[in-house]
Amino acid sequence: MGIVIGVVGPHDLVDDVAATCEEQPGVGALRLDYDHESQAPEIVEAHAAAVEGWLFTGIVPYMLSRDAETLTRPAAFVDYTGATLLSALVRLQHDGQDVTRLSIDTLAPADVTATFTEAGLPTADLRTLPYRPEMTSKKAIAFHRRGPGHPVITCLSSVHEALREDMHVLRLAPSVHSVRVALRQLLLTAEGQAQEDAQIALGLIEVENSEGLLREATALGGTVAAFRGSTHLLVTTRGPLNDATGGFTCLPMLARLASQNAVVRVGFGVGRSAAEAESLARRALSRARRIGEVAAVLSLRADTDIVLESAPAGPASSPNLSVIARRVGLSVPTLEKLLQARAAAGGEPLTTREIADRLAVQQRTARRMLHRLELAGLAERTGNLTSGSSGRPLTLYRLTL
Repeated sequence: MGIVIGVVGPHDLVDDVAATCEEQPGVGALRLDYDHESQAPEIVEAHAAAVEGWLFTGIVPYMLSRDAETLTRPAAFVDYTGATLLSALVRLQHDGQDVTRLSIDTLAPADVTATFTEAGLPTADLRTLPYRPEMTSKKAIAFHRRGPGHPVITCLSSVHEALREDMHVLRLAPSVHSVRVALRQLLLTAEGQAQEDAQIALGLIEVENSEGLLREATALGGTVAAFRGSTHLLVTTRGPLNDATGGFTCLPMLARLASQNAVVRVGFGVGRSAAEAESLARRALSRARRIGEVAAVLSLRADTDIVLESAPAGPASSPNLSVIARRVGLSVPTLEKLLQARAAAGGEPLTTREIADRLAVQQRTARRMLHRLELAGLAERTGNLTSGSSGRPLTLYRLTL
């Protein structure tokens, strides 16, 4: 199975960058363009379940997404210094512009100076505005307009659009070489992450009352089955377990199960095979028994045991949405809207039409979403409701997210 890379950038750059990515065997590209770089975090959050890595056409959308904490997968951005900047200088010189007097945004001054020095060009009359977290397109536009009228080199499509009518402005476009370099670095990280996330995670859970275990397994992106006596086996993979435990720090399900059981002991093992994971899970459960009546331990290879802290008990209906999103192929914002719809209905069943109206989608799209949730055990059909017309009856669903 290949790796899907989400390519994020302005309309006129995404296709070229994605095409370069798809030259790499086993790599597919999901093209995600925006009108303004400020839309990048929202795009990333909405499509997080569909990709194994992110490639941004520049540093600004990358930094905006990183600062918004929407990046849950490996990410990289295309560097515009070096060959990309030199190519821009050649184009400006061809247009008859003085390339020794420029106003440049986003790029680091040291990188600009290094490129000009290598090309044998003076740097005394260059104005640079390096990227900082507080930098916005409005500030970049103001910076260029405050200058003495030098030609402008920008990395931002919004700046280019604002200045092109009254100044000579050139927007940097990523070179094929710079895209390949960024992609190579990203694939090394993404492939390693994918292999690690795919490791098998087995949990052995000692609990008398198994009510709620199926829901907890779903929140971990896995399945649960009786194992032996009052012990249950939970099967998932490392990636969802890492996400649901906050990077192997806490186990929210421990408190929820403890609210219904006097004894809850959980042992998770993560290994490259089912046999290795089960052996580690047994070791973890044995240590959990020594800790006390309510305890959870994660055992990894190289004799590493981690005691997972209990999180405050929360409603069993508040699972890790990012995990569920990856499992069912829906975005986190869509799942949040479904939860809002369920709350507004007071937990009562909803028709496919009501879901479609609340999510502002077509009914067939709502039916497809609900079918995915039903297969994952997160929605159940409770009957049909005649629509009062000759059309098909409306199916009633109870959301169990």
